[in-house]
Amino acid sequence: MNSPSQPTVPASHDVLERLADVIDQRRQGEPDKSYVARLFHKGTDAILKKVGEEATETVMAAKDGDTQRIVYEVADLWFHSMIALAQFGLRPSDVLAELTRREGLSGLEEFAARKAQQREQEEP
Repeated sequence: MNSPSQPTVPASHDVLERLADVIDQRRQGEPDKSYVARLFHKGTDAILKKVGEEATETVMAAKDGDTQRIVYEVADLWFHSMIALAQFGLRPSDVLAELTRREGLSGLEEFAARKAQQREQEEP
């Protein structure tokens, strides 16, 4: 819920899907005229490097305790993560479905289940 001083925020799923549509449209643009097209043109390594940079900037903002900068950096991280998703043919709805699947699970239970699944896959 938003506080009275914050603007009304539309449903996050809608915002993410609209942004994913914009990323898809710009992906085909000219690299010299679109930042998104330029990243896609540079390829997966450049996209992933940018995600890493934004993650680091998010950590630095959090360590400084600068809440406004944390929000700004997380927005950059989410944006670049969405470009990475698009690079692999994925959409925000794929991530939201995974979060929905995990809803109500304890983090420790989820971790234990992943470890058990990994062990099963490694057994001959």
